Amino acid sequence: MPQGVSLKKIVGLGAAVVGALSVAAGASGALSVGVSEDRGKGAAFFATMSDVGLTTNRVAVIWDPSHPDAVPAQSGVQSWLPLAQKSGVRIVVDVAPAKPGDLSTPAAASRFATWVGKVAKTFPQIKDYVIGNEPNRPYFWAPQYSPDDGKPLAAAGYESVLAQSYDALKAVDPTINVIGVGLSPRGRDNPSAPPDIATRSPVRFLSDLGQAYRASGRKKPIMDQFAFHPYPAKNTDPPSVGDKWPNAGLPNLDRIKQAVWDAFHGTAQPTFAEGRRQSFAAKLTFDLDEIGWQVGVLPSLAGLYSGVEPMPTIDEGTQALYYTDVITTAECDPNVQMLSFFLLEDEPLLTRWQSGLERVDGSHRPSYDAVKQTLAQTHGNCLGEPLLWSHTSQVMAPFVRWRMPKRIKTRRTSWHFSAGADEEVTYRAGIFKARTSRRSISRSLSSGRPKPVLAAKGKINARTMSLGLPARRLKPGRYVFAIRMAATMNPARTSLYISRAFTVASHR
Repeated sequence: MPQGVSLKKIVGLGAAVVGALSVAAGASGALSVGVSEDRGKGAAFFATMSDVGLTTNRVAVIWDPSHPDAVPAQSGVQSWLPLAQKSGVRIVVDVAPAKPGDLSTPAAASRFATWVGKVAKTFPQIKDYVIGNEPNRPYFWAPQYSPDDGKPLAAAGYESVLAQSYDALKAVDPTINVIGVGLSPRGRDNPSAPPDIATRSPVRFLSDLGQAYRASGRKKPIMDQFAFHPYPAKNTDPPSVGDKWPNAGLPNLDRIKQAVWDAFHGTAQPTFAEGRRQSFAAKLTFDLDEIGWQVGVLPSLAGLYSGVEPMPTIDEGTQALYYTDVITTAECDPNVQMLSFFLLEDEPLLTRWQSGLERVDGSHRPSYDAVKQTLAQTHGNCLGEPLLWSHTSQVMAPFVRWRMPKRIKTRRTSWHFSAGADEEVTYRAGIFKARTSRRSISRSLSSGRPKPVLAAKGKINARTMSLGLPARRLKPGRYVFAIRMAATMNPARTSLYISRAFTVASHR
Protein backbone atom coordinates (compact mmCIF):
# COMPACT_ATOMS: atom_id res chain seq x y z
CA MET A 1 0.00 0.00 0.00
CA PRO A 2 1.57 3.32 -1.05
CA GLN A 3 2.55 5.69 1.74
CA GLY A 4 0.06 8.30 0.61
CA VAL A 5 -2.90 6.05 1.44
CA SER A 6 -4.35 6.75 4.87
CA LEU A 7 -5.26 3.75 7.01
CA LYS A 8 -7.53 5.99 9.06
CA LYS A 9 -9.42 6.84 5.89
CA ILE A 10 -9.84 3.16 5.12
CA VAL A 11 -11.25 2.52 8.60
CA GLY A 12 -14.02 5.01 7.85
CA LEU A 13 -15.11 3.37 4.64
CA GLY A 14 -17.61 1.18 6.46
CA ALA A 15 -18.82 -1.61 4.25
CA ALA A 16 -16.07 -0.84 1.74
CA VAL A 17 -13.42 -1.66 4.31
CA VAL A 18 -14.37 -5.26 4.87
CA GLY A 19 -15.07 -7.83 2.24
CA ALA A 20 -15.06 -11.55 2.10
CA LEU A 21 -15.70 -14.01 -0.62
CA SER A 22 -13.37 -16.49 -2.20
CA VAL A 23 -14.06 -17.85 -5.65
CA ALA A 24 -11.74 -20.77 -6.21
CA ALA A 25 -9.15 -20.28 -8.91
CA GLY A 26 -9.65 -22.27 -12.07
CA ALA A 27 -8.18 -25.73 -12.31
CA SER A 28 -6.09 -24.53 -15.24
CA GLY A 29 -3.91 -22.48 -12.90
CA ALA A 30 -4.56 -19.31 -14.90
CA LEU A 31 -3.48 -15.99 -13.43
CA SER A 32 -6.21 -14.16 -11.51
CA VAL A 33 -6.05 -10.41 -12.25
CA GLY A 34 -7.78 -7.75 -10.21
CA VAL A 35 -7.36 -4.51 -8.29
CA SER A 36 -6.51 -3.35 -4.81
CA GLU A 37 -9.39 -1.01 -4.15
CA ASP A 38 -11.18 0.06 -0.96
CA ARG A 39 -13.86 2.36 -2.34
CA GLY A 40 -17.54 1.65 -1.78
CA LYS A 41 -18.87 -1.63 -3.05
CA GLY A 42 -22.06 -1.67 -5.08
CA ALA A 43 -23.60 -3.03 -8.24
CA ALA A 44 -21.70 -0.55 -10.43
CA PHE A 45 -18.35 -1.52 -8.91
CA PHE A 46 -18.82 -5.22 -9.57
CA ALA A 47 -20.29 -4.57 -13.01
CA THR A 48 -17.09 -2.71 -13.89
CA MET A 49 -14.98 -5.56 -12.55
CA SER A 50 -16.91 -8.04 -14.69
CA ASP A 51 -16.71 -5.85 -17.79
CA VAL A 52 -12.91 -5.65 -17.60
CA GLY A 53 -12.54 -9.33 -16.73
CA LEU A 54 -11.12 -8.69 -13.26
CA THR A 55 -11.63 -11.55 -10.82
CA THR A 56 -9.86 -10.38 -7.66
CA ASN A 57 -10.32 -7.41 -5.34
CA ARG A 58 -8.04 -6.88 -2.36
CA VAL A 59 -9.55 -4.74 0.39
CA ALA A 60 -8.23 -3.63 3.78
CA VAL A 61 -9.63 -4.42 7.21
CA ILE A 62 -8.04 -2.34 9.96
CA TRP A 63 -7.63 -3.42 13.58
CA ASP A 64 -8.14 -0.72 16.19
CA PRO A 65 -6.33 -1.70 19.44
CA SER A 66 -8.56 0.67 21.40
CA HIS A 67 -11.48 -1.58 20.38
CA PRO A 68 -9.63 -4.89 20.04
CA ASP A 69 -12.72 -7.09 19.71
CA ALA A 70 -14.71 -4.98 17.26
CA VAL A 71 -15.34 -6.38 13.80
CA PRO A 72 -16.23 -3.39 11.59
CA ALA A 73 -19.12 -3.14 9.15
CA GLN A 74 -20.69 -6.53 9.75
CA SER A 75 -24.07 -5.53 8.33
CA GLY A 76 -22.53 -3.65 5.42
CA VAL A 77 -20.65 -6.72 4.24
CA GLN A 78 -23.86 -8.64 3.84
CA SER A 79 -25.25 -5.93 1.55
CA TRP A 80 -22.61 -6.41 -1.14
CA LEU A 81 -21.34 -9.91 -0.55
CA PRO A 82 -23.96 -11.44 -2.88
CA LEU A 83 -22.90 -8.98 -5.59
CA ALA A 84 -19.31 -10.19 -5.38
CA GLN A 85 -20.47 -13.77 -5.54
CA LYS A 86 -22.72 -13.11 -8.55
CA SER A 87 -19.88 -11.32 -10.36
CA GLY A 88 -17.39 -14.10 -9.67
CA VAL A 89 -15.02 -11.73 -7.89
CA ARG A 90 -12.64 -13.19 -5.35
CA ILE A 91 -12.20 -10.92 -2.33
CA VAL A 92 -8.78 -10.95 -0.70
CA VAL A 93 -8.70 -9.25 2.70
CA ASP A 94 -5.68 -7.41 4.05
CA VAL A 95 -5.83 -7.32 7.87
CA ALA A 96 -3.49 -4.70 9.32
CA PRO A 97 -3.10 -2.47 12.39
CA ALA A 98 -4.21 1.15 12.29
CA LYS A 99 -0.81 2.52 13.35
CA PRO A 100 2.74 1.29 12.70
CA GLY A 101 3.53 0.69 16.39
CA ASP A 102 0.29 -1.13 17.25
CA LEU A 103 1.87 -4.60 17.09
CA SER A 104 5.20 -3.81 18.74
CA THR A 105 4.52 -5.85 21.89
CA PRO A 106 3.85 -9.60 22.28
CA ALA A 107 0.55 -8.88 24.04
CA ALA A 108 -0.66 -6.72 21.15
CA ALA A 109 0.39 -9.34 18.61
CA SER A 110 -1.62 -11.96 20.46
CA ARG A 111 -4.70 -9.74 20.64
CA PHE A 112 -4.42 -8.99 16.93
CA ALA A 113 -4.27 -12.69 16.04
CA THR A 114 -7.29 -13.37 18.24
CA TRP A 115 -9.17 -10.62 16.44
CA VAL A 116 -8.23 -12.06 13.04
CA GLY A 117 -9.69 -15.38 14.16
CA LYS A 118 -12.86 -13.61 15.26
CA VAL A 119 -13.22 -11.96 11.85
CA ALA A 120 -12.90 -15.39 10.23
CA LYS A 121 -15.68 -16.74 12.44
CA THR A 122 -17.89 -13.73 11.77
CA PHE A 123 -17.54 -14.00 7.99
CA PRO A 124 -17.04 -17.69 7.14
CA GLN A 125 -17.02 -16.79 3.40
CA ILE A 126 -13.59 -15.15 3.82
CA LYS A 127 -10.97 -17.51 2.48
CA ASP A 128 -7.98 -15.25 1.72
CA TYR A 129 -6.14 -13.05 4.21
CA VAL A 130 -3.02 -10.93 3.76
CA ILE A 131 -1.46 -10.43 7.21
CA GLY A 132 -0.17 -6.88 7.61
CA ASN A 133 1.17 -4.53 4.96
CA GLU A 134 4.77 -3.69 4.01
CA PRO A 135 6.32 -4.49 7.39
CA ASN A 136 9.75 -3.47 6.04
CA ARG A 137 8.66 0.21 6.04
CA PRO A 138 8.25 2.36 9.17
CA TYR A 139 5.10 3.92 7.71
CA PHE A 140 3.39 0.58 8.39
CA TRP A 141 5.58 -1.13 11.03
CA ALA A 142 7.61 0.37 13.85
CA PRO A 143 10.18 0.14 15.15
CA GLN A 144 12.29 -1.08 12.24
CA TYR A 145 15.60 -0.98 14.15
CA SER A 146 16.75 -0.94 17.74
CA PRO A 147 17.64 2.62 18.82
CA ASP A 148 20.45 1.21 20.96
CA ASP A 149 22.50 -0.93 18.58
CA GLY A 150 20.77 -0.60 15.19
CA LYS A 151 19.71 -4.26 15.14
CA PRO A 152 16.81 -4.91 12.74
CA LEU A 153 13.63 -5.65 14.71
CA ALA A 154 10.70 -5.55 12.30
CA ALA A 155 10.99 -9.02 10.76
CA ALA A 156 11.22 -10.79 14.11
CA GLY A 157 8.17 -8.92 15.39
CA TYR A 158 6.26 -9.57 12.20
CA GLU A 159 7.16 -13.28 12.20
CA SER A 160 5.40 -13.70 15.53
CA VAL A 161 2.30 -11.86 14.28
CA LEU A 162 2.20 -13.90 11.07
CA ALA A 163 2.65 -17.22 12.90
CA GLN A 164 -0.06 -16.47 15.46
CA SER A 165 -2.45 -15.20 12.79
CA TYR A 166 -1.79 -18.31 10.70
CA ASP A 167 -2.69 -20.55 13.63
CA ALA A 168 -5.79 -18.50 14.49
CA LEU A 169 -7.11 -18.65 10.91
CA LYS A 170 -6.36 -22.35 10.42
CA ALA A 171 -8.14 -23.12 13.70
CA VAL A 172 -11.29 -21.53 12.25
CA ASP A 173 -10.97 -23.09 8.78
CA PRO A 174 -7.96 -25.12 7.58
CA THR A 175 -8.76 -24.16 3.98
CA ILE A 176 -8.18 -20.45 4.56
CA ASN A 177 -5.33 -19.10 2.43
CA VAL A 178 -2.91 -17.20 4.69
CA ILE A 179 -0.88 -14.66 2.74
CA GLY A 180 2.28 -12.95 4.04
CA VAL A 181 4.15 -10.52 3.83
CA GLY A 182 2.93 -7.70 1.60
CA LEU A 183 6.58 -6.80 1.07
CA SER A 184 7.68 -3.38 -0.17
CA PRO A 185 10.13 -3.65 -3.10
CA ARG A 186 12.87 -1.47 -1.66
CA GLY A 187 14.62 -0.27 1.48
CA ARG A 188 17.84 1.50 2.45
CA ASP A 189 19.11 -0.75 5.29
CA ASN A 190 20.38 2.25 7.23
CA PRO A 191 19.55 1.99 10.94
CA SER A 192 21.10 5.43 11.52
CA ALA A 193 18.49 7.11 9.34
CA PRO A 194 15.64 8.99 11.03
CA PRO A 195 13.04 6.47 12.27
CA ASP A 196 10.43 7.61 9.74
CA ILE A 197 12.66 6.67 6.76
CA ALA A 198 14.69 3.79 8.23
CA THR A 199 13.51 1.06 5.85
CA ARG A 200 14.65 -2.53 5.32
CA SER A 201 15.31 -3.92 1.83
CA PRO A 202 13.19 -6.92 0.76
CA VAL A 203 16.08 -9.39 0.47
CA ARG A 204 17.48 -8.51 3.90
CA PHE A 205 14.01 -8.49 5.46
CA LEU A 206 13.41 -12.01 4.18
CA SER A 207 16.74 -13.11 5.63
CA ASP A 208 15.72 -11.59 8.99
CA LEU A 209 12.33 -13.31 8.74
CA GLY A 210 13.93 -16.69 8.10
CA GLN A 211 16.30 -16.27 11.03
CA ALA A 212 13.39 -15.41 13.33
CA TYR A 213 11.39 -18.39 12.07
CA ARG A 214 14.27 -20.81 12.60
CA ALA A 215 15.03 -19.38 16.04
CA SER A 216 11.39 -19.87 17.06
CA GLY A 217 11.65 -23.64 16.58
CA ARG A 218 8.31 -23.65 14.79
CA LYS A 219 7.39 -26.89 13.02
CA LYS A 220 4.52 -25.48 10.96
CA PRO A 221 4.35 -23.02 8.07
CA ILE A 222 3.59 -19.35 8.62
CA MET A 223 2.08 -18.63 5.20
CA ASP A 224 0.49 -20.35 2.21
CA GLN A 225 1.16 -17.55 -0.26
CA PHE A 226 3.58 -14.63 -0.50
CA ALA A 227 2.45 -11.06 -1.23
CA PHE A 228 4.87 -8.67 -2.93
CA HIS A 229 4.45 -5.12 -4.27
CA PRO A 230 6.74 -4.79 -7.33
CA TYR A 231 6.30 -1.07 -7.95
CA PRO A 232 8.94 0.47 -10.26
CA ALA A 233 11.87 2.24 -8.63
CA LYS A 234 10.86 5.34 -10.61
CA ASN A 235 7.31 5.94 -11.76
CA THR A 236 8.62 6.56 -15.28
CA ASP A 237 10.45 3.20 -15.45
CA PRO A 238 8.82 0.58 -17.71
CA PRO A 239 8.01 -2.88 -16.30
CA SER A 240 11.18 -4.28 -17.88
CA VAL A 241 13.40 -2.14 -15.62
CA GLY A 242 14.18 -3.81 -12.32
CA ASP A 243 16.02 -2.67 -9.22
CA LYS A 244 19.46 -3.26 -7.79
CA TRP A 245 20.12 -5.88 -5.13
CA PRO A 246 18.98 -6.06 -2.32
CA ASN A 247 15.86 -4.37 -3.72
CA ALA A 248 13.66 -5.95 -6.35
CA GLY A 249 11.15 -5.00 -9.03
CA LEU A 250 8.93 -7.00 -11.35
CA PRO A 251 11.87 -8.35 -13.44
CA ASN A 252 13.60 -9.44 -10.21
CA LEU A 253 11.06 -11.97 -8.91
CA ASP A 254 13.72 -14.70 -9.13
CA ARG A 255 15.74 -12.67 -6.61
CA ILE A 256 12.82 -12.82 -4.18
CA LYS A 257 12.33 -16.54 -4.83
CA GLN A 258 15.99 -17.16 -4.05
CA ALA A 259 15.77 -15.02 -0.89
CA VAL A 260 12.78 -17.07 0.29
CA TRP A 261 14.67 -20.28 -0.47
CA ASP A 262 17.72 -19.04 1.45
CA ALA A 263 15.51 -18.07 4.38
CA PHE A 264 13.33 -21.17 4.66
CA HIS A 265 14.74 -24.19 2.83
CA GLY A 266 14.91 -27.26 5.02
CA THR A 267 12.13 -26.01 7.31
CA ALA A 268 8.37 -26.62 7.49
CA GLN A 269 7.73 -23.42 5.52
CA PRO A 270 7.34 -24.23 1.81
CA THR A 271 9.32 -22.26 -0.77
CA PHE A 272 8.55 -21.60 -4.44
CA ALA A 273 8.18 -24.43 -6.94
CA GLU A 274 11.15 -25.09 -9.20
CA GLY A 275 11.71 -26.31 -12.72
CA ARG A 276 9.38 -27.47 -15.48
CA ARG A 277 8.24 -30.71 -13.89
CA GLN A 278 8.04 -29.59 -10.29
CA SER A 279 4.59 -29.90 -8.75
CA PHE A 280 3.12 -26.59 -7.57
CA ALA A 281 0.99 -28.33 -4.96
CA ALA A 282 1.89 -27.41 -1.38
CA LYS A 283 4.35 -24.81 -2.66
CA LEU A 284 4.50 -21.08 -2.09
CA THR A 285 3.10 -18.83 -4.84
CA PHE A 286 3.09 -15.09 -5.44
CA ASP A 287 0.23 -12.70 -4.86
CA LEU A 288 1.46 -9.51 -6.54
CA ASP A 289 -1.24 -7.55 -4.79
CA GLU A 290 -0.04 -4.01 -5.53
CA ILE A 291 1.48 -2.56 -8.65
CA GLY A 292 0.71 0.61 -10.56
CA TRP A 293 1.97 3.67 -12.46
CA GLN A 294 0.74 7.18 -11.80
CA VAL A 295 -0.66 9.04 -14.80
CA GLY A 296 -0.79 12.73 -15.59
CA VAL A 297 -4.25 14.27 -15.28
CA LEU A 298 -5.94 15.38 -18.50
CA PRO A 299 -6.23 19.20 -18.62
CA SER A 300 -9.97 18.93 -19.20
CA LEU A 301 -10.37 17.09 -15.87
CA ALA A 302 -7.88 19.11 -13.81
CA GLY A 303 -10.69 20.77 -11.88
CA LEU A 304 -11.79 17.41 -10.47
CA TYR A 305 -8.41 16.87 -8.79
CA SER A 306 -6.75 18.94 -6.05
CA GLY A 307 -3.27 19.45 -4.66
CA VAL A 308 0.12 19.16 -6.35
CA GLU A 309 1.50 15.97 -7.92
CA PRO A 310 4.75 15.09 -6.07
CA MET A 311 6.33 12.81 -8.71
CA PRO A 312 6.89 12.59 -12.46
CA THR A 313 3.99 10.89 -14.21
CA ILE A 314 3.50 8.97 -17.44
CA ASP A 315 0.86 9.55 -20.10
CA GLU A 316 -2.26 7.44 -20.42
CA GLY A 317 -1.14 5.55 -23.53
CA THR A 318 2.10 4.53 -21.86
CA GLN A 319 0.22 3.29 -18.80
CA ALA A 320 -1.92 1.10 -21.05
CA LEU A 321 1.19 -0.48 -22.61
CA TYR A 322 2.78 -1.00 -19.20
CA TYR A 323 -0.30 -2.68 -17.74
CA THR A 324 -0.49 -5.06 -20.70
CA ASP A 325 3.18 -5.94 -20.25
CA VAL A 326 2.67 -6.57 -16.53
CA ILE A 327 -0.16 -9.01 -17.20
CA THR A 328 1.63 -11.00 -19.90
CA THR A 329 4.81 -11.16 -17.82
CA ALA A 330 2.96 -12.39 -14.73
CA GLU A 331 0.98 -14.92 -16.77
CA CYS A 332 4.19 -16.62 -17.87
CA ASP A 333 5.61 -17.02 -14.36
CA PRO A 334 4.07 -20.24 -12.99
CA ASN A 335 4.80 -19.03 -9.45
CA VAL A 336 2.51 -15.99 -9.82
CA GLN A 337 -1.08 -16.85 -8.97
CA MET A 338 -2.67 -13.43 -8.40
CA LEU A 339 -1.99 -9.90 -9.65
CA SER A 340 -3.70 -6.70 -8.51
CA PHE A 341 -3.28 -3.22 -9.95
CA PHE A 342 -3.41 -0.52 -7.30
CA LEU A 343 -6.74 1.24 -7.74
CA LEU A 344 -9.58 0.79 -10.14
CA GLU A 345 -10.45 4.50 -9.95
CA ASP A 346 -8.16 7.47 -9.26
CA GLU A 347 -8.01 9.23 -5.92
CA PRO A 348 -8.89 12.94 -6.34
CA LEU A 349 -6.05 14.27 -4.17
CA LEU A 350 -2.88 14.49 -6.27
CA THR A 351 -0.63 13.73 -3.31
CA ARG A 352 -2.24 10.27 -3.32
CA TRP A 353 -2.58 7.95 -6.32
CA GLN A 354 -3.79 8.50 -9.88
CA SER A 355 -3.02 5.03 -11.20
CA GLY A 356 -6.54 3.76 -11.86
CA LEU A 357 -8.07 2.20 -14.94
CA GLU A 358 -10.69 4.90 -14.51
CA ARG A 359 -10.27 8.63 -14.01
CA VAL A 360 -11.80 10.29 -10.98
CA ASP A 361 -15.06 10.91 -12.87
CA GLY A 362 -15.38 7.22 -13.74
CA SER A 363 -14.40 7.65 -17.39
CA HIS A 364 -12.17 4.98 -18.89
CA ARG A 365 -8.46 5.41 -19.44
CA PRO A 366 -6.83 3.52 -22.34
CA SER A 367 -5.52 1.07 -19.71
CA TYR A 368 -9.13 0.03 -19.01
CA ASP A 369 -9.58 -1.27 -22.55
CA ALA A 370 -6.00 -2.56 -22.76
CA VAL A 371 -6.45 -4.74 -19.67
CA LYS A 372 -9.88 -5.86 -20.85
CA GLN A 373 -8.58 -6.83 -24.29
CA THR A 374 -5.52 -8.61 -22.91
CA LEU A 375 -7.56 -10.72 -20.49
CA ALA A 376 -10.09 -11.54 -23.21
CA GLN A 377 -7.25 -12.84 -25.39
CA THR A 378 -5.20 -14.71 -22.79
CA HIS A 379 -7.76 -15.69 -20.13
CA GLY A 380 -4.88 -15.43 -17.69
CA ASN A 381 -2.76 -18.05 -19.48
CA CYS A 382 0.77 -17.70 -20.79
CA LEU A 383 0.93 -17.47 -24.56
CA GLY A 384 4.72 -17.63 -24.69
CA GLU A 385 7.50 -19.50 -22.94
CA PRO A 386 7.07 -20.02 -19.18
CA LEU A 387 9.55 -18.23 -16.92
CA LEU A 388 10.92 -21.20 -14.99
CA TRP A 389 13.12 -20.92 -11.93
CA SER A 390 15.35 -23.14 -9.81
CA HIS A 391 17.34 -22.16 -6.74
CA THR A 392 21.08 -21.85 -7.02
CA SER A 393 23.67 -23.25 -4.66
CA GLN A 394 26.21 -20.75 -5.96
CA VAL A 395 26.63 -17.00 -5.81
CA MET A 396 24.25 -15.17 -8.14
CA ALA A 397 25.91 -14.08 -11.39
CA PRO A 398 29.54 -14.10 -10.21
CA PHE A 399 32.17 -12.33 -12.30
CA VAL A 400 35.97 -12.62 -12.29
CA ARG A 401 38.60 -11.04 -14.56
CA TRP A 402 42.21 -11.90 -13.80
CA ARG A 403 44.10 -9.35 -15.98
CA MET A 404 47.45 -11.14 -15.67
CA PRO A 405 50.02 -11.94 -18.42
CA LYS A 406 51.33 -15.47 -18.73
CA ARG A 407 54.86 -14.42 -17.81
CA ILE A 408 55.85 -11.97 -15.06
CA LYS A 409 59.19 -10.68 -13.79
CA THR A 410 60.09 -11.32 -10.14
CA ARG A 411 60.38 -7.61 -9.43
CA ARG A 412 56.61 -7.25 -9.70
CA THR A 413 54.82 -6.60 -6.39
CA SER A 414 51.30 -5.60 -7.52
CA TRP A 415 48.67 -8.35 -7.68
CA HIS A 416 45.18 -7.21 -8.68
CA PHE A 417 42.10 -8.65 -10.38
CA SER A 418 38.39 -7.80 -10.65
CA ALA A 419 35.53 -9.77 -9.11
CA GLY A 420 31.91 -9.30 -8.10
CA ALA A 421 28.37 -10.67 -8.22
CA ASP A 422 24.74 -9.64 -8.47
CA GLU A 423 24.48 -9.79 -4.68
CA GLU A 424 26.60 -8.96 -1.68
CA VAL A 425 29.34 -11.53 -1.07
CA THR A 426 32.27 -12.10 1.19
CA TYR A 427 35.45 -13.36 -0.41
CA ARG A 428 38.74 -15.02 0.30
CA ALA A 429 41.36 -14.76 -2.43
CA GLY A 430 44.92 -15.97 -2.81
CA ILE A 431 47.86 -16.90 -4.97
CA PHE A 432 48.80 -20.59 -4.93
CA LYS A 433 51.49 -22.72 -6.46
CA ALA A 434 50.20 -24.00 -9.79
CA ARG A 435 50.49 -27.63 -8.72
CA THR A 436 48.03 -27.12 -5.85
CA SER A 437 44.86 -29.16 -6.41
CA ARG A 438 41.44 -27.53 -6.73
CA ARG A 439 40.33 -29.37 -3.60
CA SER A 440 43.23 -27.99 -1.59
CA ILE A 441 42.60 -24.48 -2.88
CA SER A 442 38.94 -24.73 -1.94
CA ARG A 443 39.82 -25.96 1.55
CA SER A 444 42.40 -23.23 1.97
CA LEU A 445 39.96 -20.47 0.99
CA SER A 446 37.32 -21.94 3.29
CA SER A 447 39.38 -22.50 6.42
CA GLY A 448 42.72 -20.79 5.86
CA ARG A 449 44.61 -24.09 5.86
CA PRO A 450 46.92 -24.63 4.08
CA LYS A 451 47.89 -21.00 3.70
CA PRO A 452 48.15 -19.45 0.23
CA VAL A 453 51.36 -17.82 -0.90
CA LEU A 454 49.48 -14.49 -0.69
CA ALA A 455 45.98 -14.01 0.75
CA ALA A 456 43.26 -11.37 1.13
CA LYS A 457 39.64 -11.30 2.27
CA GLY A 458 36.77 -8.82 2.39
CA LYS A 459 33.27 -7.98 1.16
CA ILE A 460 31.93 -6.98 -2.25
CA ASN A 461 28.69 -5.00 -2.23
CA ALA A 462 26.70 -6.37 -5.18
CA ARG A 463 29.01 -4.97 -7.84
CA THR A 464 32.37 -5.57 -9.48
CA MET A 465 35.43 -4.35 -7.60
CA SER A 466 39.16 -4.30 -8.14
CA LEU A 467 40.71 -6.54 -5.50
CA GLY A 468 44.31 -6.50 -4.39
CA LEU A 469 46.55 -8.96 -2.58
CA PRO A 470 49.47 -7.91 -0.36
CA ALA A 471 52.27 -6.16 -2.22
CA ARG A 472 55.12 -8.64 -2.28
CA ARG A 473 57.56 -10.21 -4.72
CA LEU A 474 57.05 -13.86 -5.60
CA LYS A 475 59.83 -16.37 -6.05
CA PRO A 476 60.34 -17.74 -9.55
CA GLY A 477 57.81 -20.44 -10.35
CA ARG A 478 54.30 -21.15 -11.66
CA TYR A 479 51.27 -19.83 -9.80
CA VAL A 480 47.49 -19.36 -10.03
CA PHE A 481 45.06 -16.82 -8.65
CA ALA A 482 41.95 -18.12 -6.86
CA ILE A 483 38.91 -16.56 -5.24
CA ARG A 484 36.06 -18.08 -3.26
CA MET A 485 32.92 -15.95 -2.93
CA ALA A 486 30.10 -16.68 -0.47
CA ALA A 487 26.64 -15.05 -0.42
CA THR A 488 26.13 -13.03 2.75
CA MET A 489 22.42 -13.97 2.79
CA ASN A 490 23.34 -17.65 2.70
CA PRO A 491 27.06 -18.44 3.22
CA ALA A 492 26.44 -22.02 2.06
CA ARG A 493 26.07 -20.63 -1.48
CA THR A 494 29.60 -20.29 -2.81
CA SER A 495 31.51 -19.96 -6.09
CA LEU A 496 35.17 -20.83 -6.60
CA TYR A 497 37.26 -19.51 -9.49
CA ILE A 498 40.89 -20.37 -10.34
CA SER A 499 42.92 -18.60 -13.00
CA ARG A 500 45.12 -20.16 -15.63
CA ALA A 501 48.70 -20.61 -14.51
CA PHE A 502 51.21 -17.80 -14.89
CA THR A 503 54.97 -17.86 -14.60
CA VAL A 504 57.12 -15.66 -12.42
CA ALA A 505 60.56 -15.59 -14.04
CA SER A 506 63.84 -14.16 -12.87
CA HIS A 507 64.46 -10.66 -14.26
CA ARG A 508 68.09 -11.41 -14.88
